[in-house]
Amino acid sequence: MTWLGAVPAWCWWLIALVLVAGGQQYRVVMAQRDTATAHSELSDYRLQVSERDRRAAAQARTEEQRRQALADEEGESARKKLELAKGRAAAAESAAGGLRREIDRLLASHRATCDTIAAQQRPAGTSAVVVLGGLLEESDRMAGSCAAALERSRIAGLACEAVIDGFGKFSP
Repeated sequence: MTWLGAVPAWCWWLIALVLVAGGQQYRVVMAQRDTATAHSELSDYRLQVSERDRRAAAQARTEEQRRQALADEEGESARKKLELAKGRAAAAESAAGGLRREIDRLLASHRATCDTIAAQQRPAGTSAVVVLGGLLEESDRMAGSCAAALERSRIAGLACEAVIDGFGKFSP
């Protein structure tokens, strides 16, 4: 008999069982190690993602603050320009009022002299000077209001352009 026959059969079964159990235990230990590694990598990945999100949020806040500061600065500049334009418009309106008073004075003087002559030469009617004076006065008023409106819209448009141009300057 050979030495293999000297070992009882139940020992062979025990040896096979120990080898299978050892192999299974090795697979379990390797799986646990792989799981621990995967958990560690997942934790690192989550940390990286949260850090990246935090930096992106901080950068977005910084950009929003920069844009808001730019918009506030341009808005303040536009308000100052509008106040200056209102001052100029008030000065122009004052000068126009003086011109209107002078036109009224000249028209009154013209009426006084022309009414006596008109009564003698032709039937009563409105002279061309009176009509032209009224037209001049009305066109002066309209020109002043149009100029003020155009100046306001120009200032607002320039402020808007400056804000939009400023938004694009520092974008990442």
